[in-house]
Amino acid sequence: MKAHLAAALGSVVLTAGTLLGASAAGAQTAAYPTSPVNVPYGASYVHGTLTWYNRSVVFDGTLRAVGCRRAWFGTYGASGNQLSAKSTSTKCDVTYPINVAIPADVPGGAAYVIVCVDDANAKPLWCERYNRP
Repeated sequence: MKAHLAAALGSVVLTAGTLLGASAAGAQTAAYPTSPVNVPYGASYVHGTLTWYNRSVVFDGTLRAVGCRRAWFGTYGASGNQLSAKSTSTKCDVTYPINVAIPADVPGGAAYVIVCVDDANAKPLWCERYNRP
């Protein structure tokens, strides 16, 4: 009888441990939201992903420059004020990898980001707005 009771008690302890472990695993934090980016201008483009953090936005992707182009990124607050901006240097006839963090140092971070393909003189040729998901 004691053997059966010990086996049953051991089974209950193992089941409780498994359930508690499952709860802890389910309590993991969610991934940061992302937005796909595609800003074409003729054969040139900026393509990649924005990852939205609490005080910055990270762009990871590429600039395809046909002729001479630049990529430009601006973060904006909820009231439409520009928080920060970053750009690449001028790139000519190349596919250039970009990984850049654009500050958005306000509570809640950026409300939206504008991504542009610029000419060699930093004049915007085409821009797209990406709202925080």
